[in-house]
Amino acid sequence: MILEMKVPSPGESITEVEIAEWLVEDGDYVEKDQAIAEVDSDKATLELPAEQSGIITLKAEVGDAVEVGAVVCLIDTSAAKPEGGAAAAEQKKEEAPKEAPKKEEAPVVKESYATGSASPAAKKILSEKGVSAASVKGTGKDGRVTKQDAVSAVPSMGTPSGGSRGESRSKLSMLRRKVAERLVSVKNETAMLTTFNEVDMGPIFALRKQYKEDFKNKHGVGLGFMSFFTLAVVRALEMYPSVNSMIDGKEMLSYDFCDISIAVSGPKGLMVPVIRNAENLTFRGVEAEVKRLAIRAREGEITVDEMTGGTFTITNGGVFGSMLSTPIINPPQSAILGMHNIVERPVVKDGAVAIAPIMYVALSYDHRIIDGKESVGFLVAVKEALENPEEILMDSNVKKALEM
Repeated sequence: MILEMKVPSPGESITEVEIAEWLVEDGDYVEKDQAIAEVDSDKATLELPAEQSGIITLKAEVGDAVEVGAVVCLIDTSAAKPEGGAAAAEQKKEEAPKEAPKKEEAPVVKESYATGSASPAAKKILSEKGVSAASVKGTGKDGRVTKQDAVSAVPSMGTPSGGSRGESRSKLSMLRRKVAERLVSVKNETAMLTTFNEVDMGPIFALRKQYKEDFKNKHGVGLGFMSFFTLAVVRALEMYPSVNSMIDGKEMLSYDFCDISIAVSGPKGLMVPVIRNAENLTFRGVEAEVKRLAIRAREGEITVDEMTGGTFTITNGGVFGSMLSTPIINPPQSAILGMHNIVERPVVKDGAVAIAPIMYVALSYDHRIIDGKESVGFLVAVKEALENPEEILMDSNVKKALEM
């Protein structure tokens, strides 16, 4: 019996996937539930398992874009498993070495008055490109530069001065193309504006120094910055609900829950998994969920459902050394908070100059539904919570907040 394997739907709104890699070869014997391919959707990379055991025949190649429901391979379920396993199946008869075909000698082009001269159409194209006809090798009669030669001509990159000057091309993955498309649409379709502030991270440093070892020993996760930022954001979203809203046609859709998306750099590009109902989580809960989602994203195991939704995004460019940036909104959300690196800077405290660990924070927001007063107030609320975590985020009871 021949079983047709079709592309399953990875999630709502996804109509097409791309074959990223075949994990088996045409003619291999596969076991039921064995991973046979990796497919890229515009949201995640997923594994395609074999539905039955048998000999596989591939019907699509790496890089092919196939619609959901299309047949990508056939499995002959009546075929017997080869004796001796894969080693026996891979044995091939040795073929007698074939004589290498003789190379055809390229025809010699005789020099004439036409050599290197360009046709009128070629002249126009070369002029637009700023390329000299003398630098193009003509393939026309007697070495004349044709229109096709002009189209294929590449402008000079300057006078070579030694060293490698190679170049390479690689196809963008479906995920990368979708990210690019969404980023451009955000810039074109939203009234995006960014406001900045700075945060003295000293109080958080002090808390982490005092409790991080006990916290990790008890809960099995580290006490990082993300839990402080997430809980500070949740508080600020409750104070400024328009930041936790989205535009839906002519209406503003507001939420009474906080699903916080966290930007994570994965092997396939930027992933944005979601911490659901962050308003119900403690420091331990946030840190455990961040760790779980980050590991799944970096190992390519993240699912579409885990990256769907989200009402607000936090991105941390500071882990890569970024001092300041203007993060781009994650549509259809209306705002995103950018974290950056922490640097000791001179600040004024009580009328005197002091050194403090300072982080610049940035809030990019859609000015269509979030006014300047609300955006600035939101960022100030985040700053206040981070600079007074014991009082504002922990209700003056650190051990209870950390579940120690």
